[in-house]
Amino acid sequence: MSNPAAIAAVTATIRNLLTMGVTTDPDLVDTTVTMRPLHLARTNGNSANQINIFLYHVTPSGSWRNMPPPTTVRPGESGAPALGLNLYYLITAFGRDNDAQRPFSHQLLGRAMSTLHDHPLLGADEIKAALPDNDLWNQAERVRFTLQPLSIDDIGKMWPGFHTEYWLSVAYEAAVVLIDSTRSIVTPLPVLTRGQSDRGIFSLANALAPFPTIESVTPPNKQPAALLGDEIKLGGRNLSGDRVSVKFANPRLASPIEAPVDAASSDSEVIVKVPNDPANLPAGLYTIAVVVRKRDEPDHTSNEMPLSVAPRITSNLPIAAQIVQSAVTISLSCAPQVRPEQRVSLLLGSREIPAAPRAALTDQLTFVVTDAVAGEFWIRLRIDGVDSQLVDRSKPQPSFIAEQKATIT
Repeated sequence: MSNPAAIAAVTATIRNLLTMGVTTDPDLVDTTVTMRPLHLARTNGNSANQINIFLYHVTPSGSWRNMPPPTTVRPGESGAPALGLNLYYLITAFGRDNDAQRPFSHQLLGRAMSTLHDHPLLGADEIKAALPDNDLWNQAERVRFTLQPLSIDDIGKMWPGFHTEYWLSVAYEAAVVLIDSTRSIVTPLPVLTRGQSDRGIFSLANALAPFPTIESVTPPNKQPAALLGDEIKLGGRNLSGDRVSVKFANPRLASPIEAPVDAASSDSEVIVKVPNDPANLPAGLYTIAVVVRKRDEPDHTSNEMPLSVAPRITSNLPIAAQIVQSAVTISLSCAPQVRPEQRVSLLLGSREIPAAPRAALTDQLTFVVTDAVAGEFWIRLRIDGVDSQLVDRSKPQPSFIAEQKATIT
């Protein structure tokens, strides 16, 4: 690898190569090779043969961007990738007397391109001699020159940006230049034992993870949501242990609620009841996870899966209400109890009616229906985005629950 002097070392080596390659032509022995910005390259009335090298663009090397530094990192160690760079040079030719009598700039450009064509790789000795205190010669990959064609559009954008008129030029890419990172290499200690009590690694006969995993959540009677006290089944793998429980988590809860599983649970299926705690387990969207505890092992928690816990209307159904001044007030009770911050509405037919505000935990809700019309409507209670059950799916042919209606007169 190399130090930050690597970029300067490439430029200095190109200068030396072109100086030696061009001045072998007797007509070009007066040629000087400079390394100036384009707007300063031809100054002070200079009219001799001249080649100017200008580094106009630097890009990261994609192939070295995430590669650990070679030769410096041993197996098991980790280090910061080297700074890999591609350098883009503009080689500009200025002819003697500005080509007044003879196209010397064309001759210069031909010599320069021939030199780089015959010498596409920088040698270690050439790099050492070009610039003191550089170690580019020692990097893992050699620097290669590649001609880069410039379109008319590229030329039209480049030269006005340098605030100078166009001179005969060609572009070359020098790649790759590697600069060492100054961050230290992480070297772990040798491994003396493998696994608990040096019993080696634990391998499985398949590629599946050895941890508990939930793959399906099934509420009873093919319902999309469960009710408090319902028995749900969790299908998956690696779900058995000395003690197994299920965590129910909801944003409304300060901490998850944990429930034990049924004794009939197995390695591939866990049976658990939704805790029947109307005051502490609100309706809404939950995530559930299986916690497996085994002797002499840390607890293992499965992935999380969604579960909807639906509210239930506990009032006598169907509900009857009368229109008073174009409005109807519907009061009903529900389970579980509703918290003040929960979003609550009544779905009356195709209308959604928000509930009146509540100051405390309650199971009594009030809804005011404005512009009410007489009729018989199916009703559903929606709490935090989860609707109460309206369809009986326990039969071969699903049907609405007959009594879950409101009659408005």
